[in-house]
Amino acid sequence: MSDTPLRPEGEQAQAEELYGVTRRDIDAVRAAMDAGDIGRMEGIALGLHAADLADLIEGLSPAERRILFAAMGPRIDPQVLAFLEETVREEVIGLMPPADVAAAVTELDTDDAVEVVASLDAPVQEEILGNLDAGDRVVLEEALAWPEDSAGRLMQREFVAVPSHWTVGDTIDFLRDEAEKGGESLPTEFFDIFVVDPAHRPLGMVSLSRLLRTRRPVRLDELMDTDIDRIPVITDQEEVAHLFRQYDLASAPVVDDAGRLVGVVTHDDVMDVVHEEAEEDIMRLAGVQEDDLYQAVLNTSRSRISWLILSLIGLFSASLVIWFFQGTIEQIVALAVLMPIVAALGGNAGIQTMTVAVRALAVKELHGANAVRIIGKETLVAAMNGLALAALVGTVAGLWFWSPGLGLVIGGAIMVNLLAAGAVGVLIPLTLHRLGVDPAVASSVFLITVTDTVGFAAFLGAAALFLL
Repeated sequence: MSDTPLRPEGEQAQAEELYGVTRRDIDAVRAAMDAGDIGRMEGIALGLHAADLADLIEGLSPAERRILFAAMGPRIDPQVLAFLEETVREEVIGLMPPADVAAAVTELDTDDAVEVVASLDAPVQEEILGNLDAGDRVVLEEALAWPEDSAGRLMQREFVAVPSHWTVGDTIDFLRDEAEKGGESLPTEFFDIFVVDPAHRPLGMVSLSRLLRTRRPVRLDELMDTDIDRIPVITDQEEVAHLFRQYDLASAPVVDDAGRLVGVVTHDDVMDVVHEEAEEDIMRLAGVQEDDLYQAVLNTSRSRISWLILSLIGLFSASLVIWFFQGTIEQIVALAVLMPIVAALGGNAGIQTMTVAVRALAVKELHGANAVRIIGKETLVAAMNGLALAALVGTVAGLWFWSPGLGLVIGGAIMVNLLAAGAVGVLIPLTLHRLGVDPAVASSVFLITVTDTVGFAAFLGAAALFLL
């Protein structure tokens, strides 16, 4: 990265301009393209951090990306590939010769290289791997053989491992000697040194801060922390993230079936996992994909329609309830006016509960031991809110249509629907989780179906029973 400042000197940065690119940056690049000023365009692009340049590329149109890569090509920081959204990354790699992509991949840490290569379609992936040196190809193919979203995919292969009989002085001298040789066997950044036995099994770890505060003659086996969390290579990345969150880890060793140290997961990798999983859950709750923003129109439409069809099936059940009570609605037209209120309040209350439940399941705060208590608590909250809303809506409806009976009916229906929403808002995600289905994927469809059906049935049924 160059020393070019991201913001003009003397300019008061706004909060949203402290990082990333602004509309002004993108407009400046576009103006340089329109003017044919390649030097100006390169000056802006090369002056950005890799993450910011990735944002800039994502903000350009496909045609503008082609101009940028035709002009700059291999001079773009390889790290940019790791920061791009998958859809844009695939497009960008298509603009680069395979040899340039392979050269860029070799410049990345192994965890980033695996992420980039794994996101590509199989033919492109094979072409890139074919342009790598034999050693680099073997490393990537071994990593790609591990399950997707596992610690084996997440870990980086560069780490510092030393024998237990070494002293602090031996370790520091080793690190300095390796750095003088070029440091290719060392990670770019690391936080802990792993102490291993002759079979390369981790015995403990020493943080860099503790190493640097200790005198040279002290042996590592006297200094190391033996209470370490060894992560099996097939562990799901969500479990890895929970481990880091639970114990505030900076890094953790990854071991194979024989217990040998094969990699390390660092906190920056886990931050990416947390962001990815949170984004995935939020998007799935709405039935869209993570890279939906950058997909082509046809692909976006195709990915969303299945979710809408599933929602439609649920809505038909609510429509059947309305059809069953159509005679009641014909006699009391006010019911048609007030029905959406009952359904919407139940749905909104259920979504509140469901969101809390899905999040609690994701971070392992909701489980079999406390499920009954959580359901009881949410039902009680729903009862309290139901009473307040029933009184409010019942009063307004009674005065609006000059019918105290109608006010009581809609108030009772709201109470019933909110109680149902509070209970199923927890029960649906919990049941899906027990069945091995991601609760973020299907919870909202089932929830809306239940609250609409219960709300309409309670409201129209009570109206038929007490008002006719």
